[in-house]
Amino acid sequence: MITRTSYLDRIKIYTGKPVIKILSGMRRAGKSTLLMQFRDYLLQSEVPEQNILLLNKESLEYDFIRDYQDLYKYIKQTISQQTGTKYLLIDEIQEIDQWEKAINSFFSEGGYDITITGSNARMLSTELSTLLAGRYIEFVVYPFSFKEFRLLRTQQYQNETVNDSFKYFLRYGGLPGIHALPFTDDAVFPYLNAIFNTALLKDVVARNKIRDVEQLERITRFIFSNCGNIVSAKNIADYLKSQRTSISVETVQNYLHFLSQAFLIHKVRRYDLKGKKLLEYSEKYYPADVGLRFGITGYSDADISGILENIVYLELLRRGYSVFFGQLGAYEIDFVAEKQEEKIYFQVAYLLKEEKTIEREFGNLKQINDNFPKFVLTLDEFWPNNSHGIIHKNLIDFLNED
Repeated sequence: MITRTSYLDRIKIYTGKPVIKILSGMRRAGKSTLLMQFRDYLLQSEVPEQNILLLNKESLEYDFIRDYQDLYKYIKQTISQQTGTKYLLIDEIQEIDQWEKAINSFFSEGGYDITITGSNARMLSTELSTLLAGRYIEFVVYPFSFKEFRLLRTQQYQNETVNDSFKYFLRYGGLPGIHALPFTDDAVFPYLNAIFNTALLKDVVARNKIRDVEQLERITRFIFSNCGNIVSAKNIADYLKSQRTSISVETVQNYLHFLSQAFLIHKVRRYDLKGKKLLEYSEKYYPADVGLRFGITGYSDADISGILENIVYLELLRRGYSVFFGQLGAYEIDFVAEKQEEKIYFQVAYLLKEEKTIEREFGNLKQINDNFPKFVLTLDEFWPNNSHGIIHKNLIDFLNED
């Protein structure tokens, strides 16, 4: 196990403050472990153990807590009589019907420091936002970054090179649970497939009462197989029609929305760099983890470009950027990353072996007439660091940065 310091440091800032801390993200991304690490931090900070209630709704021990009234009664009976601040840590809270009513009540009473986790963005729906408006802050927990992945691998295999670690990361992704398994396709892919099926059934099918599960799976496979490609709901509906199965564009849109809510995929919107506005049609979608993608579609070296884009996209999210893909006339920019007043442009490629690849990656960035940083990230180890003001960086080095 490694301590996810980057998340804990951010959570600590809001500890003891009048704000509810929500850790969201896909199942098995590490939210439960992070919650336990936060509990350990509280204990090390001399918070009395009896003042901390850690409740995991995936445990049968708490199966009797079905709705907000059960939750309210249990907390009142268990911890409310303690003196000083009481710390509520509740895992997978979306399993409790109308949980927000109980949480709002304890928050209003005062004396409670509340941290909760959930695997579905619906927990931050309009109703919840209305009830807890201005009272919560969300931290999206992603699978391991390559830096975290590498740290855990070197703890287990001290002589493993960074390039070998990256080959495993490309293939198996960053879900923490894989590190308890042998790093073989026979061991890892069934595990990833099981995680996907659990998330799909619990957080998409059951929660949204979907009847045509087969169509949902087809759409998911299409998205996973077209990682990094521009797609639209109409493209997907047309493709399924060509496979002799009919589905409306509206239903495809709904299914994509449900998959995004479950954090199984991420939608990247298109940004018009000339008009400086977001465009409404045709997005890109990236799986929440590259390993999860291979657990469903299998591994192929031919997909390397999309995989590398996927990895960079998730890394930019971890670093706190809002990310779009750019359109400048006929030119496409892989990523436009923004944070407050900062903006960075990225092109991602496998290797700069061919002249046309070099021209595309650097040439597209040359079309942008502003002074914000521009990067080309590739797996080349030997390449000039700078060309026409555009910075080339080895992608693995970029992932290893602080």
